[in-house]
Amino acid sequence: MRVLLVGAGGQLGGMIARIGADGCDLHAADRTRLDITDAGAVREAVTGLRPDIIINAAAYTAVDRAESEPEAAHAINVDGARHLAQAAAAVGARMLHVSTDFVFDGRAWTPYAPDAGTNPLGVYGRTKRDGERAVMEAAGEHATVVRTSWVYGPGGHNFVRTMLRLIAERDEVTVVSDQIGAPTHTAGLAGALLALCEHPETGGRILHWSDAGAASWFDLADAVRAIMQRRWRHLDPGEVVPIFTEDFPTPAHRPPYSVLDCRAARDLLGCPPSWRERLEHALMRDDERFWLPASD
Repeated sequence: MRVLLVGAGGQLGGMIARIGADGCDLHAADRTRLDITDAGAVREAVTGLRPDIIINAAAYTAVDRAESEPEAAHAINVDGARHLAQAAAAVGARMLHVSTDFVFDGRAWTPYAPDAGTNPLGVYGRTKRDGERAVMEAAGEHATVVRTSWVYGPGGHNFVRTMLRLIAERDEVTVVSDQIGAPTHTAGLAGALLALCEHPETGGRILHWSDAGAASWFDLADAVRAIMQRRWRHLDPGEVVPIFTEDFPTPAHRPPYSVLDCRAARDLLGCPPSWRERLEHALMRDDERFWLPASD
């Protein structure tokens, strides 16, 4: 099976490339090798390789900056996704497209099903929602959209690495406690995406995938601090203090609740570990160079 991985320079794409898969001829392209905003370049790359599957892990993910850079976010999250889906359809390839919980407004207080109505609150979520639609319109039954949430992993910019740095540097770190979601480690998500390569019956569907359980940003930060105390004993971690969203204004509005209903994907792939178990394994066992220093 020949797989074209797009977005290999990001934290998720890098993990997919790192894990690989048995029997998979994986061709990884970062943005220096393939600019997905260039329709001609995408068409040429896909026509030349003729992959069986395209995994699109490329995205504009700077949630707050997107509010002032809507064109840049649209170019990657919508136009880029459409170019890949059109090229996939032209050569008969399947496409796995990664999306986000930010397509929802957070007004529900039970996990969002894949067919729940979307209502993004900001530019990032809106462009990801429009990207989903573009992929489905272009590739139809050959496309699978996989929504996920609160992604973190070794390397790159993410909440866990930021907390490691701030908790190590400061006496006190304030973290929002009234936004609820499901933290997701890139290792589990990458494994799920590679496993879905073996499930062509998921074409034309939207699936949800996250680590098990739910948390607030405060819960996640507090768990990071507890693990820090055990692994990096030379550090003197600061206290993590809960605050409300209204006390920490940001350019982009975030859904107050965005837990995803992942039962359909878990019926296919099995249930992942809890987010706490996954975080513990990552921070206690990974090479610490993946996590410290966590500079932004």
